[in-house]
Amino acid sequence: MSSPGLWADVRLRAAWARQDWAAILREYRRAAGLSQRGLEPLVGMPQPHISAIESGRRQVTSAEVMARITEGLRVPPELTMVARRPDLDDWAPPVELRERIAHGHAIGRTDLRTANWIGEVLAQHRRAQDEIGGQDLWPVVRSQLDAVTLLIPGSTGPAADRLMLLAAEHAHWLSWVTAKQGRTGAAIAWIDVAHGWAVDGGHTDMASWVHRIRSNYSLKYGDPVRALRTAETARLVIGLSPATASVAAHQAAIAAAAVSERDRARRLATEALELALQVPEEEDRPGWLYWLSPARAMLQAADAVYACRDWQTAADGIRTALPNLDGYPRDHAYYQARMEDAMRRAS
Repeated sequence: MSSPGLWADVRLRAAWARQDWAAILREYRRAAGLSQRGLEPLVGMPQPHISAIESGRRQVTSAEVMARITEGLRVPPELTMVARRPDLDDWAPPVELRERIAHGHAIGRTDLRTANWIGEVLAQHRRAQDEIGGQDLWPVVRSQLDAVTLLIPGSTGPAADRLMLLAAEHAHWLSWVTAKQGRTGAAIAWIDVAHGWAVDGGHTDMASWVHRIRSNYSLKYGDPVRALRTAETARLVIGLSPATASVAAHQAAIAAAAVSERDRARRLATEALELALQVPEEEDRPGWLYWLSPARAMLQAADAVYACRDWQTAADGIRTALPNLDGYPRDHAYYQARMEDAMRRAS
């Protein structure tokens, strides 16, 4: 019997978001460890038909076949709405989300099992983004956000606050992916929504983190003065965990270097590294900072030195830490290029 837990698999969810039925069957079998014959009783089709769909010789166009696959593979509710909702293709946050949250904290009961499930899935999306990108997963995460916000009006107290954090995490993810698509206005709108929800829910780490993201956007689009001001705001949030304080200090270091305040940038970079090394274990950091390992913290410190134009020190720092960065091919390529450029400039 199929397990809904299989649907935490990011490649499977991305195939569903594309409504690529051949990929859905292949990725489900991969996640479940099933052969085509093992899939037969789940989808009610013989192996030759499954093979024809997976190879592209047969297209799935029948609503009846789609329904059979959807029911047989036990597609979670937050995914079944994806195929029916063209509005999920709109990059900007809709007004209805804000209206829904405005009615939160009512007296009632909510299904935290659903929230826990969606939180686990979002964590999987974060980790997979470096390898497969976020565009395919966009409608899935938007649909997940709807599922979360629909729970909030029926919740109260700590449960409501917890859901607000989960909603803010989704909005932050959507902002980041939107920015990667070059849709700056929509990206800022999502990050503003995330900040409001983080503040409403009393989540200081997330409130600081989204300021850090806004600073990153300002720096990317050529406004280092605003980037530094926003990064300093991220640092001033009271009650931050060491990991969140670290990334805020690192962002401020990069922005300070961009406005030629290099001594300030070096001090902030040292502070960021010291804070990160206080929490070397992933479980001691907020979920969205799963990547802030000691190796990554050292690479960020070297990146700040690079921004200060201390080429040899930057190259040496990256060379020392880069071999310990595992599982992040895009980031590995970024730091490799940084190191090679620093070496050229130092020679």
